[in-house]
Amino acid sequence: MKPLVLASKSPRRKQLLSEAGFSFDVVPVKISEIPNKNLNVNEQILDIARRKARAALPLLKASRTEPFIVLTADTEVIFGGGPLGKPQDREDAYRILRLLSGKYHEVLTAVCAVESSSGKELSHVETTKVYFKNLSDAEIWTYIDTGEPMDKAGAYGIQGQGRTFVERIEGPFDNVVGLPVEAVKNLLSKF
Repeated sequence: MKPLVLASKSPRRKQLLSEAGFSFDVVPVKISEIPNKNLNVNEQILDIARRKARAALPLLKASRTEPFIVLTADTEVIFGGGPLGKPQDREDAYRILRLLSGKYHEVLTAVCAVESSSGKELSHVETTKVYFKNLSDAEIWTYIDTGEPMDKAGAYGIQGQGRTFVERIEGPFDNVVGLPVEAVKNLLSKF
């Protein structure tokens, strides 16, 4: 396989890819992650992952002579048909966690891989259903006080203390963390 570049600043994605046995470089890119409201939720997430890949490609081509594959991802927590995003502040984190309490939501991760020399682009959206137990206000505020929810879609991290809120899941656990490794392996095997 051609050299792999993960265009993400997520330490969770880096860890999952490493644990899966991949050798890769990490070169984060910054783009606007404001979703295109003219697209459905799946298309919005795919669009963001694709925009990340397309932003990374010219930057990487400028510094590399050999062909490579760039991998990007975008994860969203979907509730009531729309994305919840990351909390703006403590009160917003409370609002999100209160919404999720006692209900299920979906975690969607779009992955996109682009081969630098041919421009071949492949993508996939993985879905996992996450069922939360009923949460008390005290549990929610204690969790918010840890600071963990503040940079997470859906205001929780399943790989951290947020896992105590989860009753069960249907689908890949690593998808909820931020990178569905089996889907990535399948995508990369097509290059």
